[in-house]
Amino acid sequence: MSFSVEDIAPIAILMDELRSEDVQLRLNAIHRISTIALALGPDRAREELIVFLQESVDDEDEVLLALAEELGRDFEEYIGGREYAHLLLGPLENLSAVEETVVRDKATESITKVAAVLSKSQIEQYYIPLVQRLSRGEWFTSRTSACALYTPVYDKVDPAVQDEMRKAFATLGSDDTPMVRRAAAKWLGEFMKKLSKQHVLADGLAVYRRLQSDDQDSVRLLTVEDLIAIAQQLTPAEVKEQLLKQIRQTVSDKSWRVRYMAATHFNELAEAVGQDLVREELIGHYVQLLKDNEAEARTAASGQIPGFSRLLEKEVILLRIVPCVRDLCQDTSQHVRAALATQISGLAPLLGKQLTIEHLLPLFLHLLKDEFPEVRLNIISKLDQVNKVIGIELLSESLLPAVVELAEDKSWRVRQAIIEYMPLLATQLGKQFFDEQLGTLCMSWLGDTVYSIREAATVNLRKLTEAFGVEWARIAIVPKVVGMAKHPNYLYRMTTVQAITTMAPALTFEIIQQDIIDRLLDLADDPIPNIKFNVAKSLEVLATTYGTTSQGKQLVQTRILPKLEVQRNDADVDVRYFAARAIQNTQNILAASGSSDINRPNTV
Repeated sequence: MSFSVEDIAPIAILMDELRSEDVQLRLNAIHRISTIALALGPDRAREELIVFLQESVDDEDEVLLALAEELGRDFEEYIGGREYAHLLLGPLENLSAVEETVVRDKATESITKVAAVLSKSQIEQYYIPLVQRLSRGEWFTSRTSACALYTPVYDKVDPAVQDEMRKAFATLGSDDTPMVRRAAAKWLGEFMKKLSKQHVLADGLAVYRRLQSDDQDSVRLLTVEDLIAIAQQLTPAEVKEQLLKQIRQTVSDKSWRVRYMAATHFNELAEAVGQDLVREELIGHYVQLLKDNEAEARTAASGQIPGFSRLLEKEVILLRIVPCVRDLCQDTSQHVRAALATQISGLAPLLGKQLTIEHLLPLFLHLLKDEFPEVRLNIISKLDQVNKVIGIELLSESLLPAVVELAEDKSWRVRQAIIEYMPLLATQLGKQFFDEQLGTLCMSWLGDTVYSIREAATVNLRKLTEAFGVEWARIAIVPKVVGMAKHPNYLYRMTTVQAITTMAPALTFEIIQQDIIDRLLDLADDPIPNIKFNVAKSLEVLATTYGTTSQGKQLVQTRILPKLEVQRNDADVDVRYFAARAIQNTQNILAASGSSDINRPNTV
């Protein structure tokens, strides 16, 4: 059969680029294989392209990774549809046996996608032999990949084939190479979900127990999720009979990494094993993890406190959990305390108002005074949960002084962090509380000696405006901001300009026209050049924000541009530069909006 030059060109170009010494050319060629396949047509794509790709496994890892990914993107559509999808398994099988882990993982992911479109006969004729070849591969790489390929097709094959698959997976679970056993442990949980309870008890448990007692902690730590998957398929009585020993071994494992994994997934385990076993066994193990010698395990366990406590009676929480929480508040690791600070407020709804006040409030106060800002800020970020339980009055009496103390901290970074949390705190506690307790504090930051604090304070005002609305801002913020324009200290006057610049897009034209523009134009004549050129920047923001409406244009043309023209002739070079830039950008806005009036919403 002969082909014209035009017919041969696409595959020739691809092959030439794939053989190029330039990695980028080869990579580009791989990314274009769907286009090349389309140009070739289904028949030639199957006969030439797939064969060529099957031999193209000796390349850079990034090229192989791209190939594995492309073949999993519905590539069967380019080679004739689902009936030919099994042809993709050849190149992917080769890729799933290479040395680089990322390539193998992507190849097995693509094989799984291909498996979803295979018919039962294709699976039994092509997919199962592939899994068998990989499972018996000489190199551990192929056996590792095989572990991921049992689950996708297990429920699509006949019982006799299923029996063989369970036996083959069990063999992988006892492989001599730790990497293969690790892969078996990783995929065992998903495989178990496809098995009937009978086969879980008869075959699955044996594989799990062997992996759970492996001499490599990198294998054992992966069995924690397997334990949960198995427990979810058994009754509480069966869990107690079949898994209790393994649960005890896992949470008290000699490796901290295994205990860390157990702590991380403890709530899932508790929900899977049933209420009785939680009371009889898991509460003791959980307390053990909260008191673990390793900070990483304590940190992970701390993150599970509210979730696990929801499974317990209030009396048990007070007797077993709260004492541990009290100890964790004094923990030597800041990461443990930070994790605890994020979760401790979740206990308040479980204990109720009186017990929260009696037992948790002192701990909140202690954490709010922690030497590390992350601990303090984690407490503040969750105060809404406490507020719902004990009420705003008590919260303000007990916790507000600590918040104020943080806001006045000698470290400007701590003050800055508090400012950034203020909009969240304000929305949690409400507008009235904010006005009464925190409004003055927010305005005081505008006069801070550190520029970063003043800048953060102006951003804070804009976020508060967006949270509480422009009418609130007009009453609570705008008068105080413009009032600082006459302050004898130039830093306050500078802050007024910066606050107006930052807040302007969140306000309305009416507020700008009636409350702000006069004071801003007065500052354009300030004796300090820094203030004058910041006014030019602010006028530019006002012009570009509001200059597309008829009222805005009028304000720009009659008040803003004339003042900028005056500034363009200022004695200071910086003032002249920023005034000229503002004029240019303002004129561009006016020209772009044309003579037609564009209706602008009141808020931005």
